[in-house]
Amino acid sequence: MYPELRTLIGGVWGGVGSPKVEVVNPFDDSTLGEVPMVDRADLVGAVDAARAGFTVWSSMSPIERANIMRRGADRVRERAEQIAHIITLEQGKILAEARVEVKLAAESLDWYADEGRRAYGRIVPSNTPDSCQMVIKEPVGVVAAFSPWNAPVMTAVRKIAGALGAGCSMIIKPSEETPGALMEVARCLHDVGLPAGALNIVYGDGPFVSGALIDAAGVEKISFTGSTQVGQELMALSARTGKRTTMELGGNAPFIVLEDADPEAAGKLAALGKFRNAGQICTSPSRFYVHQSLLDRFLTSFAAEAASIVVGSGLDSATTMGPLANKRRLESVEQLVHASVAENCKILTGGKRIGSKGNLFQPTIVVGTTDQSTLVNTEPFGPIASVMPFADTDEVIARANASQYGLAGYIVTPSARNASYVSKGLKVGVIGINTHVVLTTETPFGGIKHSGHGLEGGLEGLESYFVTKFINHKY
Repeated sequence: MYPELRTLIGGVWGGVGSPKVEVVNPFDDSTLGEVPMVDRADLVGAVDAARAGFTVWSSMSPIERANIMRRGADRVRERAEQIAHIITLEQGKILAEARVEVKLAAESLDWYADEGRRAYGRIVPSNTPDSCQMVIKEPVGVVAAFSPWNAPVMTAVRKIAGALGAGCSMIIKPSEETPGALMEVARCLHDVGLPAGALNIVYGDGPFVSGALIDAAGVEKISFTGSTQVGQELMALSARTGKRTTMELGGNAPFIVLEDADPEAAGKLAALGKFRNAGQICTSPSRFYVHQSLLDRFLTSFAAEAASIVVGSGLDSATTMGPLANKRRLESVEQLVHASVAENCKILTGGKRIGSKGNLFQPTIVVGTTDQSTLVNTEPFGPIASVMPFADTDEVIARANASQYGLAGYIVTPSARNASYVSKGLKVGVIGINTHVVLTTETPFGGIKHSGHGLEGGLEGLESYFVTKFINHKY
């Protein structure tokens, strides 16, 4: 089921004879394949190919581009099961979640295909009778994009679909740990007529590839999803050459259960949001603030749901949570457990690695944490949650906003008034009220503070791939 891995530069599947890095199955540590690593000549070729691809792609009419993207979306749906299996093999998430990821990727291609046809300009009334003032949208040009391992298809395709919908070309570097699924999506697009060079895929050492592409003449925009530290480094590099950036960085989302909430239902919702993809989602709730009158009942429900999770191979239909994607995440979660114990917190449930092979870890709930605890002030990016009581709504808003991150937040309450009050107070980019879903194809997604800037998804995501040009035409 796992493909032979290749680069894609100028419509040619290459990388044969290049240095290789192993791709490892996170469930059992077996080797899935080898990914080719590019050198400087490859990157020069990729930039040249993307510039040529941009000339062809941007000159096509919006409806021509839309037809190709829609055919690509249909082809992705035809191959959805194959692509989902590859995601599970290389990333670890359960097959049901991988299928949803592929579905969302196809929806993104469809949605941006249509929205690219509606990139309207406008006529601005002139102060003089002999001139016409026009505002038009033009594609920014070649985009260099960097996508992570936790959602290897959906995150990458959000960038690809927005760029293609606007008429841009793209060079994308996915994670070398999860290269196969996105390669198959790119194959779908090329099979239905995407011009050579409109989409290019390279793999390689992160600092080397990012430095070369950011410095390259002809690359006009950088789009990155990943850690705050790396994102800030890429912003600094981009500033040297004045390249525009979109940065979707880390998160440490608060989950607030207000006094009027149903604590049992909140506990179930908390588990659903926290342990999806083993907590390896940038919007995953991590800091759970529960009104003190509901704490015991919430914890009983939350812990019961966590204990019922079946951890194992993502390909097994009985599994409800797969492994962590790599050894780094496993070690990081273990360190957070050790730090919590050293700080006199209590492990309510979980807290241990499962087996000696792969990266399986128990769903873990920690109580007795404070606003100063290591766990509370760290983006865990794993199946570990801290739960703390609060007494007052304004108090919990202030505590939630104390984080350096500002990506997602969650509120549980039946009251529209309370939901409005808290959502206005939270300093985050996206909010879920009585739901763990904060990302859809047609809506904007992005954070503030150390969670980045710029938006993907929705009209705003398309807008980020345009430049706005004003024309004053004097008769």
